[in-house]
Amino acid sequence: MQSIQANNYLVHFNQNAYEALNTHLKENKYSNLFIIVDNETNEHCLPKFLPLLETDLNIEIIEFESGEVNKNIETCIQIWNVLTELGADRKSLIINVGGGVVTDLGGFVASTFKRGVNFINVPTTLLSMVDASVGGKTGVDLGNLKNQIGVINVPQMVLIDTQYLETLSQPEMRSGLAEMLKHGLIYDAAYWKQFLDLQSIDYADFDELIYRSVEIKNDIVIQDPTEKNIRKALNFGHTLGHAIESYFLESDVKTTLLHGEAIAIGMILESYISLHKNLISAEEYAEIKTALKNIYDDVEIEENDIDPILELLIHDKKNEYGLIQFALIEGIGKIKINQSVENKLILDAFQDYKS
Repeated sequence: MQSIQANNYLVHFNQNAYEALNTHLKENKYSNLFIIVDNETNEHCLPKFLPLLETDLNIEIIEFESGEVNKNIETCIQIWNVLTELGADRKSLIINVGGGVVTDLGGFVASTFKRGVNFINVPTTLLSMVDASVGGKTGVDLGNLKNQIGVINVPQMVLIDTQYLETLSQPEMRSGLAEMLKHGLIYDAAYWKQFLDLQSIDYADFDELIYRSVEIKNDIVIQDPTEKNIRKALNFGHTLGHAIESYFLESDVKTTLLHGEAIAIGMILESYISLHKNLISAEEYAEIKTALKNIYDDVEIEENDIDPILELLIHDKKNEYGLIQFALIEGIGKIKINQSVENKLILDAFQDYKS
């Protein structure tokens, strides 16, 4: 597969990825190499990755506990301290091997340590391949508020090797699939239709679909690297989805949702809102809701859950001048950004989701 040119870096695929990485290591005089992983990728992915490295550099592995709950500044402090103790300097290279939590957090650690050291991302989940791999967003959560602290800073390169998908569970694969479905809904109706045409989703050979998803996100990000305009399209499903994800993460009685599970709910809710703002037809809404509910299990959202979920919208980082901003679809394959939505319509959307 041909590499994709992103903003000042390349996204490489499969075997080409390791050739590009090893060439980069030969051409740059790094002092040492640090690989950041979580305990899951340390066990399942690092044994696949390390034998493909061609370097005489001293390699140190830095591991932290997996899970969104550990994507915080405390984990960053621990890693900054380890980097310092192990003699990392401005000429060090950090390679982040893992899902979106690892690449988001590892990218932020690298971008801020000694005012910035080079880093490379090796996404190992479907979600991180099609979403976190492109765009240069790095960061961590602030309590249960997602991605409140961070910077936009691009890696030296991104390496996508679909062999790592063999290590994932079906729920993790479905989580990543939500972002791919979103890319179709906001940008490419034909891509969305490819998923509808599949009788059952076969993850065995997903390379071309992943490639197209990376292309779509990259096309959007190149137009608007700092999210002042069209990049806001990527927030479809995320305004409510992130609030739901945060609420379930914080709750002592709710089962924590995977990112894609929450975003799937968000896309149904925000498609309902799009319908009632006359942006999509009833037929389009029915198609979206049916498709998503066929893939993702219904999540019980009780009446007393809705108010605290709505309160979390106030802290959404996409808000401007105190107003909650939605990116809504304007027909399948198109988007309308900077949409304000009254509370009653949001409440109606929750009621419809439960029906």
